Amino acid sequence: MRSEMKETTMQRTTLLTLAVFATAIAASWGGDSAGFRPEAIVALERAAIDRWCAGDPQGYLETYAPDVTYFDPSLERRIDGLGAMKELLTPIAGKIKIDRYEMIGPKVQRQGDVAVLTYNLVNYARLPDGTEKVTSRWNVTEMYRRTGGKWKIAHSHFSFTKPGRKQAGPE
Repeated sequence: MRSEMKETTMQRTTLLTLAVFATAIAASWGGDSAGFRPEAIVALERAAIDRWCAGDPQGYLETYAPDVTYFDPSLERRIDGLGAMKELLTPIAGKIKIDRYEMIGPKVQRQGDVAVLTYNLVNYARLPDGTEKVTSRWNVTEMYRRTGGKWKIAHSHFSFTKPGRKQAGPE
């Protein structure tokens, strides 16, 4: 009888230890994973794109962290900081018009207070005859960071999907 009680106590202790260990691992990998919704990150991005398509870069500017970094294929160097992003984007306010876009395959990968959103973006323009034409295709990576309970873009990287490649040849 005493042997059975000792074995049951050891089993309970082992189960309790495993539960505590599993909880610690889950916390280190996801933080408040029960309250995290990947679709919330996608919704933040869509809201910024919707405004961008209407010529309003402020949607992105409001979503950027103060120390945001940004890569774009039209730029020679990385942009550092919200101030520099404002200098880049403010002059083009009202000059962008994208009739429709597709966000293809959005995927959010989270580690604690960092979430990486990747997707393909296809932009369309409506032609006078009512048909649509693809104007650009992008690979997009957005690294969101949670600070003070809010998700902000800490790094943004846009690149062309299947960019034209230079053919190697005699020089």
